[in-house]
Amino acid sequence: MITDRQLTPRRLAGAALVLSALWLAGCGSTGSVPGQLSGASSAQGNGPAPRASNAGSAREYRRDAARHIYDANASRIYTGQLPPLLYAVGTLQVNLDAGGKVVSMHWLRAPKHAPEVIAEIERAVLRAAPFPPARRLGAVTWTDTWLWDKSGRFQLDTLTEGQLSQ
Repeated sequence: MITDRQLTPRRLAGAALVLSALWLAGCGSTGSVPGQLSGASSAQGNGPAPRASNAGSAREYRRDAARHIYDANASRIYTGQLPPLLYAVGTLQVNLDAGGKVVSMHWLRAPKHAPEVIAEIERAVLRAAPFPPARRLGAVTWTDTWLWDKSGRFQLDTLTEGQLSQ
């Protein structure tokens, strides 16, 4: 039987802290982050932090993050104008800490008809980490739309070369 004395605010806060730490430790061991839809377990990159971004807003930061993704996935970038019909389109928000580490993801528009694309996008984001630290912003949310061709190559809306009309 639980008494009022056992459920003090201090004990509840302590229990919440322990559970949060265990949950975060579990996230780190699998390579997944909160908001991830797939089972992609590619651990976040452990390379050196890229050159810092001087962006003054999340909108300005988009270009630096997109270039970073392109550099990390050079062989997967679709060059030229995309075909008129794309295999998948997805919009993903990526929350980054002040050091460029992926903290969480949130799909604004997930290409649910193509779960393999969801997994590949999430894996590409995790593999590219750490992202350029946003020197002037600290933690930042990067949002971009992924334009995916049936060949498995893609462009990001921020750096797209456009799309053919026919």
